[in-house]
Amino acid sequence: MLERLNQAMEHVEEHLDGRLEVAELARITATSEYHFRRLFSSLAGMPLSEYVRRRRLTVAAAEVLAGQPSLLDVAVRYGYGSGEAFARAFRAQHGVGPGEARRRGAVLNAQPRLSFRLVVEGSATMRYRIVEKEAFRVVGKKARVPLIHEGVNPHILEHVRSIPPETSRRIAALSDQDPEGVVSATVRLPEEGPDGSDGFAEGSLLDYYHAVVSGAAELPADLDVLECPAGSWAVFENTGPFPQALQQMWAEVAARWIPSNPYEYRPGPEILRVRPVPDDPERSQAQLWIPVARTGVAGAA
Repeated sequence: MLERLNQAMEHVEEHLDGRLEVAELARITATSEYHFRRLFSSLAGMPLSEYVRRRRLTVAAAEVLAGQPSLLDVAVRYGYGSGEAFARAFRAQHGVGPGEARRRGAVLNAQPRLSFRLVVEGSATMRYRIVEKEAFRVVGKKARVPLIHEGVNPHILEHVRSIPPETSRRIAALSDQDPEGVVSATVRLPEEGPDGSDGFAEGSLLDYYHAVVSGAAELPADLDVLECPAGSWAVFENTGPFPQALQQMWAEVAARWIPSNPYEYRPGPEILRVRPVPDDPERSQAQLWIPVARTGVAGAA
């Protein structure tokens, strides 16, 4: 996988001044587009679209400083439809506009080229199980909130607190299968949104459900329902301070477990069940359900 990821990075470099197809990067790494975006974001710490934007502006800056060709030619070469759009993006990354940088040789900010290498970690065992589930529903109350990678998400907290106690009781009563009880389910919005993000950047929007997993055929009309088709789920568990231990587990699944096992992400909600540790309010027991498909399985998206 590391060799293929580095081949994909080479392909990015070769197409900074042309059309870059995520489908081709997925083909090089023998993954789906969804999985490639997710894996890249987890390993690189930024969405693919952000990395490509930074690299294009880094390479473009060298041409700006060289004095040739014209600024409009540089803008068009690196995918900007106008000199104004290029100037805005250039200033956002480098702190000065391209014209000013050309005139005085300003100090600019470079995005180094990424490469991936093996670091021997993994001495700690990650406990997981694979669960095959029939189609089910996530049923509860939904809110659209921004993604926050570290710490408690205040938007989620506000949403949960806004649900009336009677509604919360009705939601809890609909739980009839594993993972049992009230859970959190998150769904990232479609990739390549209007802001150009991949859906994995800090601040990207996601749909958050305070809900239960249910197979009930008839559901209250005032609740939000997410249909989940049959498929495989990788289930991870850990115990530790909330939310730090959970967020660390999320990162390790992406950075360590996925590259080391014959599974890839598939579209679907990520479901989290959290319960307090008895007699230790600072710690929680977390169970994380990730939708996955075996690599090479037809229909995995």
